[in-house]
Amino acid sequence: MISVKDIINICNGELICGDENIICESFTNDTRKLSKGDVYVGIKGDTFDGNSFYREAFDKGAIACILDRDTPLDRRMRKEAIILVDDTIEAIQKLAKYKRSLYNIPVVAVTGSVGKTSVKDMIYKVVSSKYKVLCTKGNMNNHIGVPLTILELTNHEALIVEMGMNHFNELHVLSNIAKPTLAVITNIGTAHIGNLGSRENILKAKLEILDGMNDGFLIINNDNDLLRTVKYDKLITIGIDNKSDYMAKEISMSAFESSFLIDDEYVKLPIGSMAFVYNALFAYAVGIKLGIDKEQIIYALDNFKLSPHRLEVIKKDNYTIIDDTYNASLDSVKNSLSLLSKVDGRKAFIFADILEVSQFGEEIHREVAKACIDNKIDEVICVGDLARYTYDELDNSNTLRYYFKNNDELLDKIDDVIINGDTILIKGSHGMNLLEVVEYLKK
Repeated sequence: MISVKDIINICNGELICGDENIICESFTNDTRKLSKGDVYVGIKGDTFDGNSFYREAFDKGAIACILDRDTPLDRRMRKEAIILVDDTIEAIQKLAKYKRSLYNIPVVAVTGSVGKTSVKDMIYKVVSSKYKVLCTKGNMNNHIGVPLTILELTNHEALIVEMGMNHFNELHVLSNIAKPTLAVITNIGTAHIGNLGSRENILKAKLEILDGMNDGFLIINNDNDLLRTVKYDKLITIGIDNKSDYMAKEISMSAFESSFLIDDEYVKLPIGSMAFVYNALFAYAVGIKLGIDKEQIIYALDNFKLSPHRLEVIKKDNYTIIDDTYNASLDSVKNSLSLLSKVDGRKAFIFADILEVSQFGEEIHREVAKACIDNKIDEVICVGDLARYTYDELDNSNTLRYYFKNNDELLDKIDDVIINGDTILIKGSHGMNLLEVVEYLKK
């Protein structure tokens, strides 16, 4: 339990009004999602100041607000608490670190260039078969989302946190807040290479996940060239091609289903992607380390369901949509194209820019074109500035290609370029908002 008094002491805060004995059990920085009894945290964004919404938060039932010291206040006395701090982000990080210190439970931290969310979801499915689990919701995997997740701890028996990063030191901070007992690094690819400069630097940044871990286990993908070089006392490996502690064998795969053998048991998955075989191996390894029976783990994986916008299959009368719009990197695009290649009939790919690639943009987007050719994709529809390189690289190939500057141009012509019977993979970085294309096609 955290009280207003605890917040004042931990964050060097100043109580403007309200009772210092108020108990604070749930925190949010979004008034749209605020429930009665929550603590509202005002955070300054790039385009707005969340501190200015404190009145709205009280109107919706907040019992306390944590605000920056320079927030203009009406100074009206309230029964609810207002606590002023030097920096609200630092405040919730300190509170989360304190909250974590109150719990002696397994904490699984998940990071990687590709597949963090899917791996996290699979691990949750497995671990929740035995324990009451608190798990990262949606994309709350940054310096704000991770602390807010940890602050939701109540009577939980395990915690699973997804950790994202764009720069050095970010995972260092998150790891020292969450204090993982077990860490998972899915792979080292090219996501955020524009910020970090090289895959080797991405590896260094990802290994910061160990900084807050005391004598815990690290699980890595032993088929990843860079992760295979990692040295660590308590290392657990998963893999398919290289000898590992946990290996998938006798892999069978179709477009929308896969299975594999592990420890003399077959696992079935609702997606025909080699990436999800790796994801399942991570979940299996975590389950074993947390003392979950093998039979329970297999049952949980057999009943796993995909999250929205991650290779989500939507069947319409005239065509099939594969909605993979959640985000994109070169590795995840290749994985998705490999799945698309397995379907019968004409294969169409709507592809928008992979962002945060800096000077590597042209090279990466030309690689996407080569992957389209290798996977025998019939039609590629490119959207965005960087996707122009993909379109150009497809010149002189047998692939039918189209280029549009933005989604509006695409939506104006999409009925002319999609035909009955197509299976359409839709993928791009989250910032390209390809979900609006999915919504149009779903009508």
